[in-house]
Amino acid sequence: MTTRTLIRDLAHLPDGSEVSVSGWVETVRDQKKVQFVILRDETGSLQLVNPATREGDEAAATNPEALELTESISTLTHGSMLSVAGTLKHDERVKLGGLEVKIGSVDLASLSLPELPIAEDSSVDKRMDWRFVDLRRPDAQLLFRVQTTFEHALRGWWIERDFIEIHTPKLMASASESRAELFEVPYFETTAYLAQSPQFFKQMAQSAGFGRIFEIAPAFRADPSFTARHATEFTSVDMEVSWIDSHENVMVMHEELLTAGIQSVVERHGEAIRDRIGVELVTPTGAFPRVALQEAREKVAADGYTIPREDGDLDPEAERRLSALIKAETGSDFVFVTDYDTAIRPFYHMRHDDNPALTKSYDLLYNGTEIATGAQREHRIDVLEAQAQDKGMSLEDLEHYLDFFRYGVPPHGGFGMGLARVIMLMLEQTSIRESTYLFRGPNRLQP
Repeated sequence: MTTRTLIRDLAHLPDGSEVSVSGWVETVRDQKKVQFVILRDETGSLQLVNPATREGDEAAATNPEALELTESISTLTHGSMLSVAGTLKHDERVKLGGLEVKIGSVDLASLSLPELPIAEDSSVDKRMDWRFVDLRRPDAQLLFRVQTTFEHALRGWWIERDFIEIHTPKLMASASESRAELFEVPYFETTAYLAQSPQFFKQMAQSAGFGRIFEIAPAFRADPSFTARHATEFTSVDMEVSWIDSHENVMVMHEELLTAGIQSVVERHGEAIRDRIGVELVTPTGAFPRVALQEAREKVAADGYTIPREDGDLDPEAERRLSALIKAETGSDFVFVTDYDTAIRPFYHMRHDDNPALTKSYDLLYNGTEIATGAQREHRIDVLEAQAQDKGMSLEDLEHYLDFFRYGVPPHGGFGMGLARVIMLMLEQTSIRESTYLFRGPNRLQP
């Protein structure tokens, strides 16, 4: 097997080096005397050059290999995959990094159809139809390099603090939150449900004595939303910790975790994000602002907006307005909205002792959009049962979950956060479709 050199590594090799590069064709300029091919791999683009030998040329009679090479280059189409062996030349006149390779031989791996199914100005839905071609864009690949770095930094933060990574089942016998958002799946002689979140199982880990756990895994919501920030299948980032005093402990860890993740992205990709996407990503400093939900409502009302939801929860426009106000006041892209009404929150959120109408919970907004929900959980079995009944839930349906709390469980709390939504907002994308490898929504199950 010939040793392949990535395009980004060519600059470190001396002029005249014999190299082998592999990738796909971006452009072919087939001129009479010379042929230029722009080749791209996962790290960058490179100019390839070949002095053309045409039928009838004097050189064609004496060098049939050169004629064959010229003719093979003439047949190349946009997207064709190939390997090229040749001689590296450093030339500052070449716009693509001051490098080019004189083609010695071409090994065509696969020839693309001549007309690509999408163009640069294709709609997002059209691009999703042909996602494997769409993802060849450098900007698209950068999103997933950022995601890789971000996830690695989160895992590093957790592992340094002795967290345990768990993998919870995605087939469940009953709902973890709302039955209205469940996907039903035939399961032998019964019905199973795709997990909306790992909520119940990460709480089980607290009863099991794991102390601190995390998971990055798929979750499913049968939510018929067609917004730019919703998906029916998404990657959920979850954390749960024992022996906390309140939801404030969870928020402190949450902001430290996100700061570590963003800092790693800035250090590794900050320049590329600025050059390719036009975003100047900055690492957060200090604690994120905290605003109680009631205060948030008052701020938004003073800004001239009336929240239309009957339960008083912030809608997307209220989130945008509140975030803009906090940004103007503090300079922060983040804001914790805390102390949600009991009516808005799940039965397992702990309520304030001095005001049981409010929960020890929060939403985290980032650049105007909610990315996470966190809370201290109720760990006292009698209180938990009463809160479930208060929500009209059947204790019989919750029997296996409630068993977690019958044999001792410490005070605990945690959060769930949407990975693709964080990346979308971090890189200022217009839709979660851009930051999801293969998007799933109410009307999309392919590719």
